[in-house]
This record gives sequence, structure tokens and C-alpha cells, in this order.
Amino acid sequence: MRKTLQLISGVALLLGLAAVGAGVAAAQSPRFQFGPVEASNVVFVQTDNVSGNQVVAYDRAPNGTLAYSDDYALLFAVNAGSNTIYVFRVRGDRLALQQVLSSGGTFPVSVAVHGDLVYVLNALNSGSVQGYRIVLGLVLPIFGSNRALGLDPTETPQFTHTPGQLAFTPDGSQLVVTTKANGNDIDVFGVDIAGQLSAAPLVNAEPGTVPFAVTFDAAGHLVVAEAGTNSLATFSLSPSGVATEIDALGSGQAATCWVAAVNGDFYASNAGSATVSEFRDTNTGLLSLAGATATDPGTVDAAGTASGTFLYVQTRTSGIVDEYQIATGGSLTEIGSVVVAGAVGGEGIVAF
Repeated sequence: MRKTLQLISGVALLLGLAAVGAGVAAAQSPRFQFGPVEASNVVFVQTDNVSGNQVVAYDRAPNGTLAYSDDYALLFAVNAGSNTIYVFRVRGDRLALQQVLSSGGTFPVSVAVHGDLVYVLNALNSGSVQGYRIVLGLVLPIFGSNRALGLDPTETPQFTHTPGQLAFTPDGSQLVVTTKANGNDIDVFGVDIAGQLSAAPLVNAEPGTVPFAVTFDAAGHLVVAEAGTNSLATFSLSPSGVATEIDALGSGQAATCWVAAVNGDFYASNAGSATVSEFRDTNTGLLSLAGATATDPGTVDAAGTASGTFLYVQTRTSGIVDEYQIATGGSLTEIGSVVVAGAVGGEGIVAF
């Protein structure tokens, strides 16, 4: 079953799930109040339609085909065209809008959550990050938390010369930001106990790599999709924020931009090849390439279920979400696909 929820118009909308809490703030009362309820067997997808963005909820059948904070059950939508963040309460496959908040900058593209901390990445006007904290179920801006990235605002094209993603390290002590081709840097901020960031990031230059999407392995190593070299790379992070490369391995594909971690394996989306590359990591940071699986054209974001049984991959060309079953060894078997009604591109997916 497919359900939709209308959002404001905007150029883009990305989804992020609060893993242990989340939100963003304005002192307004929620229109609905849901208790702490986990979603299950649901996949949420955004449409990116400029005439009216939607979040589409698909119920997941037992065979995997499509028909947050555990404490807070919140889902976040970052509205780039409106410079806002939407915070939804999740109840099963239903969403209720709780808050609409300023992103603290221009063109927000990514959101990260750790505990009761939330940070948002704004891509334009040199780039910035803005922090928030969850207080009694509401998300409130952290005074003085905005940090400028100091990127060159004249660099073009916009898509490859704006920041890519931000993410907390597993222990929440650092916040990582990728700059893509606008510096080819991995910026690392320290995070203190009050949720404030260091005054400036430690900038790790990675010339020519175009660092894009990030995740972490089970040992806490940083894993980066590098679009410039069509590779996946792993790094150790020192307490001061120095990123030391452990390994880098080419995908053999084109436009390797996104990466999803599932059960210790990594699935890198190759937008230029219409494939997903499968990488293995034994938690040492050393990578091996297990092959590639075909998708529909325009491969972008992907998400795996918490059980590690299924992977869902967004494709931009026709708004299709491809569905795969993950075997014990990590290989993928296509089990179907759905065309998301009204999807125009679409980068933002969460699977339960």
C-alpha cells in the first residue's frame, strides 16, 4: 500500500532518520502527538517534485517487495528550496507534521542525528552547519552553534561544488562534513558535551577525490564515496580530527557518489553506470570488491533494512525504487521495483 503526505514546494528534499532522537525547533505545538512508536516493514521515499514535494510511505511485504529515533520516533525532511526542515512524528506507516524550522542557512542538503543532537548542512552561500537539541520532545536551535564552512560560493556546477553530507562519528564526539569538488576536503569538527562544535573544523585535503557521501564501519572507521576517483575509501579519525587513509578501492563504475552500510557491507551507488557496487570490510578498514548489480538508470541514494535482509535503491531517471534481497554473503538479487508517483529525481530514502 502506498500513502503520501504533501510537503511545501521546494527544489529538493532529503530524508534523515533520527537514530536516537531528533528534530529542529520552533516553539509551536505539534498538531498531533504520537508516543514512542517504531516504524516496521515500511520504506519512506521523497519525490523532489518542484510543484509540491511529497513523502511517500510504502508498506513492505514479508518477501521484501514494496506494496528515527527509537525514543522519539521522528523523521526529518530537509527542504532545500525552502531553507527549512520538516520534523515528522512516525507511527507505523503514518507521518504527522510536528515542526517546521529554519535550517539556519541556505539550501539545506543533509541532516545528522546523535542522541538528542541534530545538525543540518546548508550548501549555498559558502556553506554552513546549524545545530539543534531535542528538549521534551521538541527540537530547539542551539544558540551560537552555526559554523561557516568558508567554501567558494562562485564555484560551478552547483551539484559537484557544494557540500555533500554531514555525519556524526559513532561516539558523537566529532561531526564530519564532505565538500565534494569545492575543496575536495573532509572537514572534521569536535563536538563538546553541550553540543557545540569547535570554532573551526580540521580540514583534511583529498585532492581530486570529490568526497561525497559517508558512513562508518562497525569499528568506527570513516567510509567515503569518492566521486572524483569512483572509489570507496576508508579512514581512521584521530581525536583532533586528522583523517588517515586506510584503504581506497575503485568501483570500476562511473559517478560513485552514494554509499549505504548494511550488515558490515557497503553498497555504493554509481549514478553514471546504473549499478550498485558491493564492497566488503572486515572492520579493519581494508576493502574488497565483490561485484556490481544493475539498477534502473540514474542510481542515487539507497537504504537497507535494520534486519539486513533487503536493500532499496532510488533511481532518478524515472523515479523508480529498485528492490533487492541481500543474501547471507551480501550479494543482491532483484525482487522487483516500484515507480514512485510524482517523483522527479528523488534523493532521500529510509527503510525499516
